[in-house]
Amino acid sequence: MTPDNTGQKQGAPPFKPGQSGNPAGRPKGSRNKLGEAFLTALSSDFDTHGVLAIQAAREEDPVAYVKVVASLLPKELKIERSAVEEMSDDELARLIDVVRAEIGPAGEAGEGEGSAGG
Repeated sequence: MTPDNTGQKQGAPPFKPGQSGNPAGRPKGSRNKLGEAFLTALSSDFDTHGVLAIQAAREEDPVAYVKVVASLLPKELKIERSAVEEMSDDELARLIDVVRAEIGPAGEAGEGEGSAGG
């Protein structure tokens, strides 16, 4: 038997208010159980293998690694004023001199904290 093509809905009448369309359906609270179990297992696995997995991703597929890192960053980056903006020209010149002295002529760290031998 074929359904009538009258343009009207076929089938059972609508449910009464408060009556479930699937009384034997999914129990309350079960919707998130799978997600919670998955996140618990994932967290446990990451505790054990996370550092090595990150290292392997970085070495074997750096493009995917950077995509993951970028996806974790906030979409907007709020830039606040820095102390450099409020320095006078003389203060900036002194700061540049200090940095140049630390870097040295070849772009290597000088005798200060930035050097490997210091």
